[in-house]
Amino acid sequence: MKIAVISSHTSSLFWFRMDMMKDFIQNGHTVIALGSELESNWKDKFMNSGIQYKQIFVQRNGLNPFNDLKTYLQLRKFMKEEKPDKVFVYQAKTVIYGCLSAKANNITEIYPLIAGLGSIFRGEGIKNKIIKSIMTIEYRAACKASKKVFFQNNDDKNEFINNRLVKEDKIVVINGSGVNLEEFKPEPLPESTAFLFIGRLIKDKGVIEYLEACKRIKAEFPNVRCMLVGPYDSNPSALKPQALQPYIDKNIIEYFGEQSDVRPYIKQCSTFVLPSYHEGTPKTVLESMAIGRSVITSNAPGCRETVTDNYNGYLVEARDIEGLVKKMRLLIEDPTISKLMAERSVKIAREKYDVKLVNKSIMKTMGLL
Repeated sequence: MKIAVISSHTSSLFWFRMDMMKDFIQNGHTVIALGSELESNWKDKFMNSGIQYKQIFVQRNGLNPFNDLKTYLQLRKFMKEEKPDKVFVYQAKTVIYGCLSAKANNITEIYPLIAGLGSIFRGEGIKNKIIKSIMTIEYRAACKASKKVFFQNNDDKNEFINNRLVKEDKIVVINGSGVNLEEFKPEPLPESTAFLFIGRLIKDKGVIEYLEACKRIKAEFPNVRCMLVGPYDSNPSALKPQALQPYIDKNIIEYFGEQSDVRPYIKQCSTFVLPSYHEGTPKTVLESMAIGRSVITSNAPGCRETVTDNYNGYLVEARDIEGLVKKMRLLIEDPTISKLMAERSVKIAREKYDVKLVNKSIMKTMGLL
């Protein structure tokens, strides 16, 4: 069968869905990946795995209806020309316009993944309420056009059910994107305590809380390392370089920018920290768990799925800097706790988040096995 895998973010396709697409191919299917970034930059990278890549226009963070119409028309043209047998689509705009364009071409095998509801859907204020109202109508139409709808956590699933966006018999909950246990293997802990944050440098990821927590920790424990990996972003809430620079200049943060391979940085840390406000299921947490690291993350949608409090890490309330500092301090003062939690993280990653198990669930739902 010909399967279209669509996202508004090409690098997300490459880093988060490559294992899934390879499994599709290994089961005898053809895959076309669609993303927003230049074909000249990505075509060969995808082709190395036997995947065709096509660029589509998507303004990921924009609110211009004419740009959204352009996205819909390009996807509709793609569906008409390529006639994929099945469509797997994720991220807000591509979910909405991917599902609707497929339906317009009489494609019935449509499988969106709701991989976390963004800040607009969960935010406050008049502007957010207006946009949420529009997105609610669009999501409802997209889910109606779909055969099944994948979710990565129960919070998002319940949000859709409570807003009557999807029928319960269409819902399939999967354990995140999974983690490749052959690539992310347990590694020895560093000799001294080190914390690491990996993610886009936007407010909703909790990067401000992490920076401020590190500032307090470094004042108390100057030898503790606090590392940061991730790109600046076009999101309206993105952290600006000039806002990060003082933390670098004062040796509070070691900033390594965006990295294509995060394993060398996870190996250097003893605890992974992600105080995000909401996620689908954060893949960086799963990767850190598989490598054998304790985790501090938020008691928030998607994040709380990954950590059992006081077992393989700690849950703190979103936006709670003091709570974050308290848990970081505990792990500094008693490294044996971190070591025990690290071992438990590996166990959870193997039993629950193995990408092969996640992909098998997806393929079974899509009738690809």
